[in-house]
Amino acid sequence: MNTYALSDSWTMTRRELAHWARQPVQVVVGLVFPVMLLLMFGFLIGGGRGVDGEYVDFLVPGMLALTMAFGLEGTMLAVTQDLNKGVIDRFRSMPMANGAVLVGRSAADMLQSALGLAVLIGVSLAIGWSPRGSAGAFAGAVGLLLLLRFAMLWIGIHLALVAGRPEMVQAVQILVWPVGFLSNAFATPDSMPGWLGPVVEWNPMSQTATAVRELFGGPGGEAGHVWAAVAWPLALLAVFFPLAVRRFAAPAK
Repeated sequence: MNTYALSDSWTMTRRELAHWARQPVQVVVGLVFPVMLLLMFGFLIGGGRGVDGEYVDFLVPGMLALTMAFGLEGTMLAVTQDLNKGVIDRFRSMPMANGAVLVGRSAADMLQSALGLAVLIGVSLAIGWSPRGSAGAFAGAVGLLLLLRFAMLWIGIHLALVAGRPEMVQAVQILVWPVGFLSNAFATPDSMPGWLGPVVEWNPMSQTATAVRELFGGPGGEAGHVWAAVAWPLALLAVFFPLAVRRFAAPAK
C-alpha cells in the first residue's frame, strides 16, 4: 500500500472516529454487552460441561473469541447507510485509493475492538480469571483474537455491500449467532452429540478459542491449534477482502 493509500485510509479512519465521538452511547453499549454475557454465563447460568478445572478459566477465552463476532452490525449499518445516502458514490468519484473508505472503516472498528478486549479482560481478571501463560503467550493470544476480528469484519463489510440496505443488515446479523454459539465458547465438543462435536470443533471461532486457552494456560487448550487459529482468518481474509474491495469499486447498477 503506497503513501497516498495510507493517507486516504487514515483520513477515512478519522471520519469514523469522529462519528463515534458524536455517538458515545453506541460505543458504550458495544463495550457493555460482552461483559453482561460473561457475567451471565459465569455466575447465573454456570455450566462447564466437560471442563476440568475452574469454569471461569475455560469460559473467559471462549467469551473473548465469541466477542470478536459481535458488534459487526454497527459496521454493516454504517456501510449500508453510506450506500443509501450516496456517500459511497461521492467517494468513488474522488481521487482516492480504491478501498480506502473500507480500510478506514475497518481500522476504526479494530480500535474499538481492541478497547472492548481490554475492558473484557479487565472484568475477567476482577472476577477471578487468572492467565498462567507468559507475557509473550498473552500477547500472542490477543493477537489471534484481533486477527479473527479482522477477518470477521471484512466478511461483514462484504455482506453489507451485497445487502445494500440497512433493513437487510438485521437478517444478515442473525447468521452471526449460530456461528458464535456453535462453538466451544461455553462447553467442550466432547460433551455434545457425536454429530455436532466435529462441526463445533472445526468452527474457526472454536479454533481460536482453543488456541487462546492453550496460550493462557487454562483448561480446554490443546497444543497445535495455533496454526489453525492463524490459517482460518487468513483464508477468510484472502476471500472476503478482495471481494469487498471489488464490490466497493463497482458502480451501482
